Amino acid sequence: MDHPQQTSYLKPELLQKLGDLELVAREVVEGLRVGSHRSPLKGFSTEFAHHRQYVPGDAIRTIDWRVFGRTERYFTKLYEAETNYDCYLLMDGSASMTYGSGKVSKLEYAKFLAASLAYIVLKQRDSVGLSIFDSAVRAHLPPRSSMSIILQIDRLLNQISSEPKNTIAKQLHDTALMIKRRSFVVVISDFLADVEDIMLGLDNLRFSGHNVIVLHTLDPYELEFPFKGAWQFDGLENEAPLTTQPERIREEYLSNLNIFLDAFRNACAASGIDYTLIDTSRPLDEVLGRFFHERESMSLGQSGGARA
Repeated sequence: MDHPQQTSYLKPELLQKLGDLELVAREVVEGLRVGSHRSPLKGFSTEFAHHRQYVPGDAIRTIDWRVFGRTERYFTKLYEAETNYDCYLLMDGSASMTYGSGKVSKLEYAKFLAASLAYIVLKQRDSVGLSIFDSAVRAHLPPRSSMSIILQIDRLLNQISSEPKNTIAKQLHDTALMIKRRSFVVVISDFLADVEDIMLGLDNLRFSGHNVIVLHTLDPYELEFPFKGAWQFDGLENEAPLTTQPERIREEYLSNLNIFLDAFRNACAASGIDYTLIDTSRPLDEVLGRFFHERESMSLGQSGGARA
C-alpha cells in the first residue's frame, strides 16, 4: 500500500517506525474488540478502498495477483464493507495545549499523535475520524476507511486556531451526539480542568456504549516543575498572571498535581476508561510502542492468555 503523500504530520522516518507497530496494534484491537464482526458482503458487491501489504494471517484470497505480477510483492485488497470498527480521535486544540518547554508544544505533539494513530487504524482495515475542540467543537470529520482521509485529517490539523476552553463536558457531550454507532473513542488532551467536569464528558461517551481511551498529554515542565529563579507565569486560558519564585511553591505544586493525577486515573478506572499519561518529551514511536504493548498485556489478561 502506498504511504500518504504531502502530509505535515506523517513524516517518512516516522512512517517507517510506525510500520513496526502495525502488527501488534492489529492484534491488540482484535483482542479488545467486543461483539464486532466482518460484513458478510465481500468481493464485487463492495467498494474497493485501498491496498495493504500482506501479513501472515491474512486470507490468501485477498491477495491482488495483478499487483504481485508488477511488483513481486504481496498486497491484499481491502473493501469499505470489510471495516471492523470506527475509531474517533477527539483532539483538544485549546489555548492551554499551545504550551511547550521545548521545541514541540503539547498541541503539536498531539497533532503528530493523532495523525499516527489515524494511520495505524487505517492500516488495520478500520475507519477513523477526527473531531477538534476547544470552547466548542470546531471541526468534525466522520470516519472513513480509505487512506485518502489522512490528507483531510492533516488539513484539519494544520487549520487549528486555539481558543480557551472553559469546560470539557459540553464538548464531549456534543461530540457523542455526532457518533452514530458504537466506536473506539480516543481523547487527546491536557485535561486541565476539574476532574468532576472531565468525567461528566467522558462518562457521557461511556454511557453511549463507546470504548473510551484517554491520552493525557502533558509537558515535562508541567510534570516536574523544574523552574528556578523568579518567574512570571502567564495563564493561557484567561487566568491572571502569577509572579513567584518556583522553588517556594514546587513541593505544593507537585503534591497538588499528584492528587489531581491520582483522582483522574482512579475515576477513569472506575468508569471503565483506559488512561495513559503521555510526557511530550518522549519520542512518539516509543510512546506508541509502550501504549500498544500495555494494551496487548491487558488483552492477554482479559482473554486468559489466549489471543483473539
